[in-house]
Amino acid sequence: MSISVTYYLDVISSWCYWAEPAWAELKQRYANAPVEFDWRIALMDPSGLPSSREQLEWFYRRSGTIARSPFMLNAGWLDLKLKEYIAPNCVAEAGKDFEVTDDRVRLALMDAAMREGKKVGDWKVSAAVAAKAGGMDKAQLLARAKSPEIEKRVRAATTQFHDFKGSLRPSFLIRSNIGDRAVFTGMVKAGPMIATIDTMLDDAAAYASHAAHFGSPPK
Repeated sequence: MSISVTYYLDVISSWCYWAEPAWAELKQRYANAPVEFDWRIALMDPSGLPSSREQLEWFYRRSGTIARSPFMLNAGWLDLKLKEYIAPNCVAEAGKDFEVTDDRVRLALMDAAMREGKKVGDWKVSAAVAAKAGGMDKAQLLARAKSPEIEKRVRAATTQFHDFKGSLRPSFLIRSNIGDRAVFTGMVKAGPMIATIDTMLDDAAAYASHAAHFGSPPK
């Protein structure tokens, strides 16, 4: 009996930033349950990026008020020359190769961008932030982040996101060992996902009970 929850995100997505408390709540709630958690990068293309700082600040006012935030996000990280933010996302992914598989590096990059306005589109800026957060060597992290292997992993995860018809970041793909599957795209609150995971756990337990009593189906 097992459930997997995969969180697809872009490090510079404000809605992913607002979804982080829900992600933390899920991980805490199911810490002792047969639920596995993983996050993967789903790069935003130019269609999902703002075309001006004024537009980004308008989006921040909208998402911030919807999230009931006591502060407004900082648009200072925006670099209109970039068509995707490969640097912070690859740096976050590269942290996994240094055994930093939790959320520290990713959250530090989000805070650096959206709270402090740092130019995380710059490889060196992102590497410095991530290395400090994860206790890693900055030069080694930067070299790994810029390697073809890391970019390949990031783009493969982005392809997975599109394959299951994810339309927004964040998206959450929830699957059980008996084949149940649910996708929440654009969701930033834990409640609906908790209800889904609880239902999947209950169904999986029922299947396990049946298997204990009757074994495999007859041929």
